[in-house]
Amino acid sequence: MQLTGTASTEQEAQSFKLVLGAHRRTTDSDTIRILVSTDNHVGFAERDPIRKDDSWRTFDEVMTLAKERDVDMVLLAGDLFHENKPSRKSMYQVMHSLRKNCLGEKPCELEILSDKTEAFEGTFDHVNYEDPDINVAIPVFSIHGNHDDPTGEGHLAALDLLQISGLVNYYGRTHESDNIQVKPVLLQKGRTKLALYGMSNVRDERLFRTFRDGNVKFFQPSQQKSDWFNLMSVHQNRHAYTETGYLPENFLPAWMNLVIWGHEHESLIYPRPNAETGFDVIQPGSTVATSLVQGESEAKHVCILSITGRDYQSEAIRLKSIRPFKTKDISLAEDKVTKKLAKKDNNRGEITRRLTEIVEELIVEATTEWQELQEDNDAEEDIEIPKPLIRLRVEYTAPEGGSFDCENPQRFSNRFADKVANTSDVVHFWRKKTTTTRKGKTTVDQPEESAHEPLSLDSIKVDKLVREYLTAQSLTILPQNSFGDAVNLFVDKDDKHAMENFVFDSLKSQVDHLLSLDGGQEDNLGEEMESEKSRLEQLFAQGDWKNRREGKLKHKPGDWDSDDQGHWEDQLGAWEQSDSDLENSDDDASVAATSAPTTRGRGGRGRGRGTGTTRTTAAKKTTAAAKKAPMKSTSTRGRKKQIVEEDSEEDEDIVMDDAGDQDDSQLFPLFVKQRGGSKAATKSTAAPTKRQPARKAAAASSSRGTGVSKNMDVEEISDDIEDDDDDDDAFEEASVPSKSRGRR
Repeated sequence: MQLTGTASTEQEAQSFKLVLGAHRRTTDSDTIRILVSTDNHVGFAERDPIRKDDSWRTFDEVMTLAKERDVDMVLLAGDLFHENKPSRKSMYQVMHSLRKNCLGEKPCELEILSDKTEAFEGTFDHVNYEDPDINVAIPVFSIHGNHDDPTGEGHLAALDLLQISGLVNYYGRTHESDNIQVKPVLLQKGRTKLALYGMSNVRDERLFRTFRDGNVKFFQPSQQKSDWFNLMSVHQNRHAYTETGYLPENFLPAWMNLVIWGHEHESLIYPRPNAETGFDVIQPGSTVATSLVQGESEAKHVCILSITGRDYQSEAIRLKSIRPFKTKDISLAEDKVTKKLAKKDNNRGEITRRLTEIVEELIVEATTEWQELQEDNDAEEDIEIPKPLIRLRVEYTAPEGGSFDCENPQRFSNRFADKVANTSDVVHFWRKKTTTTRKGKTTVDQPEESAHEPLSLDSIKVDKLVREYLTAQSLTILPQNSFGDAVNLFVDKDDKHAMENFVFDSLKSQVDHLLSLDGGQEDNLGEEMESEKSRLEQLFAQGDWKNRREGKLKHKPGDWDSDDQGHWEDQLGAWEQSDSDLENSDDDASVAATSAPTTRGRGGRGRGRGTGTTRTTAAKKTTAAAKKAPMKSTSTRGRKKQIVEEDSEEDEDIVMDDAGDQDDSQLFPLFVKQRGGSKAATKSTAAPTKRQPARKAAAASSSRGTGVSKNMDVEEISDDIEDDDDDDDAFEEASVPSKSRGRR
């Protein structure tokens, strides 16, 4: 790998090229040209009267570039839409741009070699440019991100609608977040072969754990592995915001040539090599500013990859339709004008005048830069200069003995209502945190001031904000980490029942745990509740417990008007528990009732509030239910386990051979996919049913899904497998890196 140039200036950056290897063919018939873009966020701020059209206009510019530059395909690395339920306007604008620029009579020169049914699912499980009823000139390949992820009944994403309409090829789905298989889409043009990998967004903590446990499997072509250019797109945190809340680059296979990194909005458009793995990483960044922070104020880009054989070139293209954005940080105690005002009385007017001057300078600077960018625009009509985004962060920590009297930020921002696009949050005042303690008075701890940095209505990360505040508190009953996740589902995913379900599930778990205690443990109820809360937090951190609505969607009434009354699935009475949920509830109730003293008179669900004779009646009902419940509970669990085992035998297993005797120098040994995996699967014998103590039974009930997945995983990694190679197989499995930790 050699760098043939440096990007020291903007002019040099436009011609910056990265070339791999010593030999490169330049014939167009062997070169695959790909326009790469990520995080388009179509639909962002669509209710804002000024910024409502920013996102789709920039996306239209991206797709127009693809047509003008005559690329072979477009690659999108997640978050095409800002919401997983995009509005009709957002969907219309995206479909309009795709149809206008991607359909045409020009033949697509890409040949697909892989099994289409494995890469593309749905009614039409093939690539769209091979559909005889659609003339696709430029195919679009896309994974989903964390904003446009699948949701609701049928687990469909907005990309599924675009795929069924023949406009997008949706690939890289992740059906099981704890057992991920990444298979490439194999494309060829002339003598160039491209293995296109994609992994749609998975919650970062869960994905980290899955990689760490060795449950992510990559597959390579079984033939001519050295001839393929391996290109992968991901949509995850790139930086370690928390201990496990990101995807380390060294988790990805070292035989990758290039990784397109989505989700990070800062534009790092030029390839950056990873010294440890050997592959390069391109981070295109978002095409619209979704938060008023420094990283979003930089220039926005897309790039065009030209792949020939095993070599590639990257050309950066700056987008011109981006709304101008300038940000600046100042400290009143250090500014040459305001630092003299700290010990002056009634200094608000002078401070306001100084800040107004700075904002006016930023407006002029942003407008001038935008006009210079439009000078080479070929459009005949005059383009209206858009109002810029301005953010001034002001630290007003005063020196000892002084003070800065700042104007209300809303009132200050309204001074520029006719000059800027963000009329309500031009300025952000903050000061360094000071700790003061007063005896006899309880104060609520506040998070660090840095947590308030991006606090505008369009940039708040709700789950992060909740986590910052809850970290300083002490919750006794509700688990803290899933609290923030529930709030995030309520706000970002428009799940109106997220908080209701979270509180109900948390309280139910606490009540069931308390009912299962014996007489000697009742004196320490506070410690037991804290212990149960810690257990729920641990399960959530491991990904074994989610804030997710369970149940069955009722039939929508015939006279229901979604436009006037909203989505049916968002209504309170639209969901009912399924039979399996009711059986699980009965199982939990019977276990809790069997071990609970009858003198309490509480039902299995722990929701009774009666006193006196009502308790005696409840106790009788609980005792009667306890006599019948164990038989029903045991048979139900037996049926479920049997069904899971039958399904695992019907499917073909992807087998990983024992790599214990391999040469350490081979970091990623390859294994051919075996057929007849059901024969190799280890037969599991159901253990005889035994009555368990109440606490163990409750713990087993809460983690049944995890237990089943572990049993299936053990069956996959059986050593009793015949090494029969099959030349007809399209893929060959690559094992996980030898440096990764073993399974727990």
